[in-house]
Amino acid sequence: MTHNKMIPVVAIDGPSASGKGTVAQRVAKALGFHYLDSGALYRLVALKSLQEDIEIADEAKLAEIAANLNVAFENDEIFLDNCRVTDEIRTEECGVVASKLASYHRVRESLVARQRAFRKSPGLVADGRDMGSVIFPDAVLKVFLTASAEIRAQRRYKQLMEKGINANIKVLLEDIRVRDDRDSNRSVAPLQKSMDARLLDTTSLSILQAQNCVLEWYKASCANRRV
Repeated sequence: MTHNKMIPVVAIDGPSASGKGTVAQRVAKALGFHYLDSGALYRLVALKSLQEDIEIADEAKLAEIAANLNVAFENDEIFLDNCRVTDEIRTEECGVVASKLASYHRVRESLVARQRAFRKSPGLVADGRDMGSVIFPDAVLKVFLTASAEIRAQRRYKQLMEKGINANIKVLLEDIRVRDDRDSNRSVAPLQKSMDARLLDTTSLSILQAQNCVLEWYKASCANRRV
């Protein structure tokens, strides 16, 4: 059987609402690869903690939840304890809690093996905050995908409104700035562009343009490996 380390990984990291999830999904589909939305795992822990009324400061309990999550990813749907929670984990409340608990070392450690298990043939496209720096440091291609805070707030607003979720763009912008600061300055796996990652600013790019850019970089990375 092919050794796990030989299975190619494209790691796409970046701040909240940068569009990395959409780009990663499209790249995965184009390549015929599996897809990992690592942020969904943290949001699932957040949702479970909210359901059980767990204090956000209780790191031990949150780590226990992370280690024992009963989750399933089926096509575009996400299930927690056999209940569909695809929309529930995308609320701003879940996002804020997820960002906070993601700073806990024990929570992150509880999810490492689960994330790495997504690495299956023929390949994987993974998006998150530390996919290239921590989870898959040997990724064939590492991309740091970002956009201005204002553009990201507009994208998040549009996304929520399309789902029928009321939102205030000024509140969203402030939340994104606070989350950026928290994610970038946490002591465990902070959000940052690694030296070997390629920067992709999508502020003025369409999803298709961003997708094609990543695909071109991947092809070039594969060609360089064969040389």
